Amino acid sequence: MNERIIVVYQSIYGSTKTYAEWIAQALDARMAPANKIKPGELGNYDVVVYGGGLYAGTIVGEKLAAQVTCKNLALFTVGLYDPAITDYSPITDRLSAELGIKARFFHLRGGVDYKRLGLLHKAMMSINKRVILKKPASELTGEDKFFLETYDRQIDFCDKDSIKPLVDYVQSIL
Repeated sequence: MNERIIVVYQSIYGSTKTYAEWIAQALDARMAPANKIKPGELGNYDVVVYGGGLYAGTIVGEKLAAQVTCKNLALFTVGLYDPAITDYSPITDRLSAELGIKARFFHLRGGVDYKRLGLLHKAMMSINKRVILKKPASELTGEDKFFLETYDRQIDFCDKDSIKPLVDYVQSIL
């Protein structure tokens, strides 16, 4: 096991944990849920890979990621939208500015099962649907259309191959 790397994650519904497992396996690294790690421990590693789900423009556990003291932080987000067409710069710019996070960011696509959502997340999704439905059809983005098409369904876009850029990056800095 590579003792220089740790993969830390915070997962609510499981997609982030799945990616963390794949990344830890690919890097032969230790893996730990964020609630089992003290921020000070993270300074003992050359590379910290941190993953959290995206909810309403925030990353679950982003405050822990801001406390990473090692020089190499690779931060991966897991969200419903396709990273190939989604602009995540408002989130990454905010994290860099407000929390002082200096990281290389990677965005991965997760999934959703509406039946498993907690009340808060169901409410957030319902509000988002209402906001989108108020838009004129000509102003709907691809993300808006995707959201409406998949609303109230179970979908899973987790893809093991999508971790390759993150794994390659970590291997390149060791």
